[in-house]
Amino acid sequence: MSIRPVTTSSLATPTMEGAGVHLHRVFGFGETAPFDPFLMMDDFRNDDPAAYEKGFPWHPHRGIETITYVLRGSVEHADSLGNKGTLGDGDVQWMTAGSGIIHQEMPTGNAAGQMHGFQLWANLPRDQKMCTPRYQDVKADDIASLTDDDGTHIRVIAGDYRGYRGPIDGIDTDPAYLDITLPANVRKRFPFDTRRQGFAYVFEGSASFGNASTPFGVNVEKEFAGEEMKIRDQSGDRTLVLFGDGDEVEVQAGEAGVRFLLISGAPLREPVAWHGPIVMNTRAELQEAFRELNSGSFVKTGAEGWLNSRGRKELTSPTSIQRQ
Repeated sequence: MSIRPVTTSSLATPTMEGAGVHLHRVFGFGETAPFDPFLMMDDFRNDDPAAYEKGFPWHPHRGIETITYVLRGSVEHADSLGNKGTLGDGDVQWMTAGSGIIHQEMPTGNAAGQMHGFQLWANLPRDQKMCTPRYQDVKADDIASLTDDDGTHIRVIAGDYRGYRGPIDGIDTDPAYLDITLPANVRKRFPFDTRRQGFAYVFEGSASFGNASTPFGVNVEKEFAGEEMKIRDQSGDRTLVLFGDGDEVEVQAGEAGVRFLLISGAPLREPVAWHGPIVMNTRAELQEAFRELNSGSFVKTGAEGWLNSRGRKELTSPTSIQRQ
């Protein structure tokens, strides 16, 4: 058994998406190889409805899958296939855009105005880029969970953990997606398939990973004697951790415990041509997708002429992010 060492850690970055939703980008729109088969992850968390209530109105996707996990509040979804649904506390949606889908996601806070969730983008392999779009909604009660004798609690959203199988299936990259809570000062190891790439994302408490002796926190800027200083805050909030090779991940919870996502998948190792919500393998495929979007022929499955019926917005030919 070998413990995966920590190669890098970083903070999620504040940004704005959709119609003005304030969120934190964990990774994305940069180098893709370290995260392959994943492309992007956002942490949308806010207690102020004005910062999220305008949501993510109708927009297209092609060539990817989106995984939305709601912790607090709700997200109402509708798409060009005719699907409609609402995700509540603990619910998950896995949407395969495939050949093309247009959807909207509109968040609503809980009674206290709180909204918190994550969205992860997974790449589709070349031979599945133009597959038929599909949609899976999973309710919180249908997600397998277990609690160990030491108080560790694990929700198995996708993949397999000690015989517990997540409800999300039929995914090409065969992902594992665990939501893990460790009590204060608990040390634990989790199996990690050597054929996979993955990461941990801390969103409550603090922890150390690998053989580190000090819990990971976040770098925060504070002023001392009129000068800004970067210090290590032990909250660990919004910290992304990437690992090297090995078949286990070791975690040491901090004084307040820790809650984190542990996510992995089989890397595709294919070229990536990416602009906005569309991800293909070549620039030519990307340009064709935008031509179809502008001509009203983007949606291959579902209501014909769906895009035109809602008013088409012209988009210019993209300058792509292209990775080999």
